[in-house]
Amino acid sequence: MKYSPRVVISLFCSYMLILHITSSTVSPALALKDCEFPAIFNFGDSNSDTGGLAASLGPPTTPYGETYFHMPVGRFSDGRLIIDFIAQSLGHPYLSAYLDSLGTNFSHGANFATAASTIRLPDHILPAGGFSPFYLDIQYGQFLQLKFRSQLIRHRGGIFASLMPKEDYFSKALYTFDIGQNDLGEGFFGNMTVQEVNASVPDIITGFSTNIKKIYDLGARSFWIHNTGPIGCLPYILVTFPSAQKDEVGCAKAYNEVAQHFNHELKQAIVQLRKDLPLGAFTYVDVYSVKYSLFKEPEKHGFELPLIACCGYGGKYNYGGGGCGATITVNGSQIFVGSCKNPSARVNWDGIHYTEAAAKFVFDKISTGAYSDPPLPLKEACHRSFK
Repeated sequence: MKYSPRVVISLFCSYMLILHITSSTVSPALALKDCEFPAIFNFGDSNSDTGGLAASLGPPTTPYGETYFHMPVGRFSDGRLIIDFIAQSLGHPYLSAYLDSLGTNFSHGANFATAASTIRLPDHILPAGGFSPFYLDIQYGQFLQLKFRSQLIRHRGGIFASLMPKEDYFSKALYTFDIGQNDLGEGFFGNMTVQEVNASVPDIITGFSTNIKKIYDLGARSFWIHNTGPIGCLPYILVTFPSAQKDEVGCAKAYNEVAQHFNHELKQAIVQLRKDLPLGAFTYVDVYSVKYSLFKEPEKHGFELPLIACCGYGGKYNYGGGGCGATITVNGSQIFVGSCKNPSARVNWDGIHYTEAAAKFVFDKISTGAYSDPPLPLKEACHRSFK
């Protein structure tokens, strides 16, 4: 069948119109603008603590901080954490710990995370036990204090006014979360079986969701939520539970499966939060997969000896015979427990925490949105859905 030139042109124009409409509907992410996050408010544990535990209960000592800051700065790493790279990428200074009263600037947000924090109230808290008293309920309470008292200080004026976030920053800010690992650890170290820890997960997740809702009720709208990492790949688990079955890369399989169960329940909770809190933008970030890739294919990513602590002493995993920064006695001689020669090639810093190099690797991966649900990059995390 032959068509006249006029019909051909008409068909072509119709085709181009359909193509334009289709591409606009299928790939709207291309049109999303970067969000303007004037502040970051972070909640969590040692994975994102920038000095909370150090200011309140006791600071890490040398060689913590040696790689980037060249001194201990309250981070449980040789350098920067994922939250530091998040702040930097958004053009903000590193977050000050809410509990740090010295030289603190909250103008672009605050960090409520403290090392050893849990979602639920732990049974044993520091200094008598092993967990932080600043669990998630307390961190929420601190945020509530900051939100209201900061505005009183701004209205009062004076030298502290400029150190407080502006009122509209609270609704525009990015709210980041990295917490839950210690709730699992509390169960493991409290002589609970793997099955019992699994059974405790729904209650832990309920505690998390409750706090998210309270923070939302205070005006928060953009939530960036990390799942928990492969706890079974960390020396403090491998040394404590040596008989645990190992997977193909040497991680304690059952302990990672508990982390995966926690992550599944967390993801489902976020699905529900989207329904319950329709004005919120909730990004679930799969840090587990990125971290596990460091143990599965370290050489591919420029790392080595992923299961062995860089800073530690003793045994197969360089952990358990003396903590990082401690002075111990070995065969009658005193030995300072320092770091390995090249922390930038190592995944694990002190048996529990990651090196700066590993944190930077994880940030580079998750900030693209490739490991997020919805699959939006960090700078578009204020968007609730594709439009």
